[in-house]
Amino acid sequence: MNARSKKEYGLGRGSFRAWQPLGGHATWACLALLCFLLAPAASAQRTVLKPGWNMFTPQQDIQLGKQAATDAERQLPLCNAPKVDAYLTQLGMRLAAKLPTGGVPYPFEFHCVNDKAINAFALPGGYVFINRGAIEVADNEAQLAAVMAHELSHVALRHGTNQASKAEFANGVLGIADGILGGSTGGALLSKLGAFAAGGVLLRYSRSAESQADVMGTQVLYDSGYDPRAMAQFFEKLEAEGKGKNPPEFFSDHPSPEHRVERVEEEIDKLGGAPPNAKRDSSEFEAIKREVLALPAAKKLTPAARGAAKPPAPPSGNFTAYQASAYTLKYPDNWKKYADNGGNNVSFAPEDGVVDDGTGHAALAYGLIVSVAQATGDSNDWDALNNATQQAIQELQKSNPNMKITRQPERVRLNGQPGLATYLSNDSPVGGQETDWIVTTLRPEGLVSFVCVAPQSAYEKYDKTFNAILDSVRFTK
Repeated sequence: MNARSKKEYGLGRGSFRAWQPLGGHATWACLALLCFLLAPAASAQRTVLKPGWNMFTPQQDIQLGKQAATDAERQLPLCNAPKVDAYLTQLGMRLAAKLPTGGVPYPFEFHCVNDKAINAFALPGGYVFINRGAIEVADNEAQLAAVMAHELSHVALRHGTNQASKAEFANGVLGIADGILGGSTGGALLSKLGAFAAGGVLLRYSRSAESQADVMGTQVLYDSGYDPRAMAQFFEKLEAEGKGKNPPEFFSDHPSPEHRVERVEEEIDKLGGAPPNAKRDSSEFEAIKREVLALPAAKKLTPAARGAAKPPAPPSGNFTAYQASAYTLKYPDNWKKYADNGGNNVSFAPEDGVVDDGTGHAALAYGLIVSVAQATGDSNDWDALNNATQQAIQELQKSNPNMKITRQPERVRLNGQPGLATYLSNDSPVGGQETDWIVTTLRPEGLVSFVCVAPQSAYEKYDKTFNAILDSVRFTK
């Protein structure tokens, strides 16, 4: 019998084999005392979660999130269904009332996005966007509440600005701190990528952050009177949706922690199990779901329209240096540097090299991405390098389903160290196809990948620059 069925039949860890009969008032006194002692114990066992280090204040979270939300509303295909937004707001505020915000009065907003992809996101400060796909796939209100509680937990734990703070501290990411902490709300943040594009940096959470949001979201469900098991059920549903085809967009934007369902069930145990009268569904949810299903599909931006974007200026012949903890390199001085994930992912792109991919997400169309992924093996072991490279390419293909290998890996040397060079093709965010040249090498810190990106029609103009950048790479250990 699995853990879930144990909970359903009341066979959890606090059960007794037998009761010794007591008479009259003594029995009720013992029961009352037992309830008094056990009830707060379950609550006391809940996992305590607190926001991490942050160079922003909660008020700056609100300021930053409001800017990004305003831009998101312009770029995203909203449902424009007042009844749906009103329902989401009512449900969201019920959940937010149980959110541990430390007394911060976040101005929560809830918007329905006319996108059938199963996804949702929350910007700092409490601006929540829920795709219609998440509403349509939910079996009941508790499952939709689980998605929203998860996103609201990112707000309360301030994961977005915590991520930006770590990246800013390590590499000066987008100049976000200069734009906000310096008092200029339209400073570097908006001039670099624009509010919503910069929001992409604020929404790339670690697996640890996702696990924290799962745990806090489960607590919020429980405290709001919903069946907390809906959190695990929704993740199981998403995993089933992804079998045999592309994974749901939710997993692309929310990296799945290990043992995700088990961790949620563990937290439910700590809370004392699912309440017997926990809410699962409502007639309001069923009515809103029918309304959402009847909404017309949003018109997508066509590849031709995206292809009309202004091409970047040619790469400069003058280079500037960049130093990371594991390597140094030089890149054209008319390119910009963007970083996230504490410096483990750094991008270099020309002006107009980062574009909207047609769904409100920022995408690199021209430039270079450097990433460091976990991998083991001797740096001189070609087999280990090949295995790690294939795994990295497979991860890329999960979020880029049309990415294909066009030339098998070839052995190269990068700063005298064994490397593999692989050519791939993919859909370009500016329309047509792009060429992706990936050069990988094993280092003590993991697999270091250099991904050179440009539309196929323009790749030759960038090939010399990409080679110059890779020739400049020097490893520091």
